[in-house]
Amino acid sequence: MKNLFGAIEAGGTKFVCAVGTGPDDITEVRFPTTTPEETLGKALAFFAPYKGQLKSIGIGSFGPVDLQRNSPTYGFVTSTPKPGWADTEFAGVFARLFDLPVGFDTDVNGAALGEQRWGAAQGLDNFIYITMGTGIGGGVVAGGKLIHGLVHPELGHMFVPKQPDDTFAGQCPYHGDKCFEGVAAGPAIGARWGTPAHELPADHPAWDLQARYVASALASLVCSFSPQRIILGGGVMGQTHMLNSVREKTVQVLNGYIQSPAILENINEYLVLPGLGDKAGILGAMVLAEQAFDNR
Repeated sequence: MKNLFGAIEAGGTKFVCAVGTGPDDITEVRFPTTTPEETLGKALAFFAPYKGQLKSIGIGSFGPVDLQRNSPTYGFVTSTPKPGWADTEFAGVFARLFDLPVGFDTDVNGAALGEQRWGAAQGLDNFIYITMGTGIGGGVVAGGKLIHGLVHPELGHMFVPKQPDDTFAGQCPYHGDKCFEGVAAGPAIGARWGTPAHELPADHPAWDLQARYVASALASLVCSFSPQRIILGGGVMGQTHMLNSVREKTVQVLNGYIQSPAILENINEYLVLPGLGDKAGILGAMVLAEQAFDNR
């Protein structure tokens, strides 16, 4: 009998909760992210019928989050701009109620693990997973393991050069128009153009500007981490016409400096969409659950 795991992909817009054993065996539910009390209550109610059957639960959460196990706020959402969620306990709530090991990490780190196990990063020891949607985040895998450190990578808040034809003041409450998220997340696109990103046509000038910002960020990541591949997920990259533009502009920004065939000859295999599509996050949370069970 296979081990049954619980998984939570906690996004700033929606929660996905699931039980299962892997991509071919998963039962899930989705609901909006509202207040901590309401949202965590719905998640707890989803898992309640499986109490006694689950081996562990994995949580991939929007952040920032506290991942330091010796910290009094380990498993908390910390300084998030998400209204009402700052300093909210998360992992401990599930650990106490279900008396189970709980794996806890950022949602993008979880998605990276999912892609490594079942998706576009299979067989790779060094890669980056980026998601661009309500916010922008990234998970970095180096030497086969996720990078953690002082807190965790915040790739959405890396500074990117302002494009000279962009007069938008930015959307990040911390950095304005200085950081990647502030100029290129879904809400920034909508605020800049006065129309939600998903309603803008493919030939709208928004997408050329967006591709330039993404390319600038990716070039910095290539130079900083030297990944074997970068996976681009999230709703913004759901605009399928974006991918080739991002590839072309990333090569232009790098301007021949990185002398690797992966960049110069095989960019279509270097910058790719998630192999798991929109399941990367929830399946990654399942990997976190599996790791928590193995390390109990």
